Amino acid sequence: MVDWNRRYRESGQRLFGSLPNEYLREVLARSDVDPRRVLCLGDGDGRNGTWLAGEGCRVTAVDVSAVATEQAVALDRAAGVTVERVTADLADWRPGGGDTWDAVAMIYLQCEETVRSRAIAESAAALDDGGWFIAEGFSRAGVDADSPGPKSPDLLYYLHDIAAALPGFRIVEAFDGAVWLEEGARHRGHAFVVRVLARKLPAA
Repeated sequence: MVDWNRRYRESGQRLFGSLPNEYLREVLARSDVDPRRVLCLGDGDGRNGTWLAGEGCRVTAVDVSAVATEQAVALDRAAGVTVERVTADLADWRPGGGDTWDAVAMIYLQCEETVRSRAIAESAAALDDGGWFIAEGFSRAGVDADSPGPKSPDLLYYLHDIAAALPGFRIVEAFDGAVWLEEGARHRGHAFVVRVLARKLPAA
């Protein structure tokens, strides 16, 4: 398990840059995607949650690192926005009773596959009908490549694993391939990624 507190404390810079994830921006630019309440899983030092709040969304952000959360709160303050930030391990965290969202953003949630699957299930259950699940992470196609991202297979994404974890969703977009990343020192270069956009169907 990565010691994210140490990594954020010792970084000396924003690990993944100051700007929001490009795929998240692309999804939010779609004419049919207009979330008002967004849950960010693994929001780190806040680049995505802060941006979403600035776009007018009510944001709840969860991250395992207390140090990253402190940095995210400072970023929120500097941007003049408010984000509900929760420091918690997604191996144990679950939404409070009655908490729902109309979008979930899982952007580079780097954790064991069992934890990631649990986080997907918990957050998907808390999505309203018609809500959006947005995901991007490093693909297992890059495990042996000279490219950004972890090299432990358990920390990498299989496209079909994410799709299979979203029963009752329409897969609107699914991608597993190569892109060029320019998102901070740790996400820079030719990378293999998985991207998923899925919409929750009304219960039968």
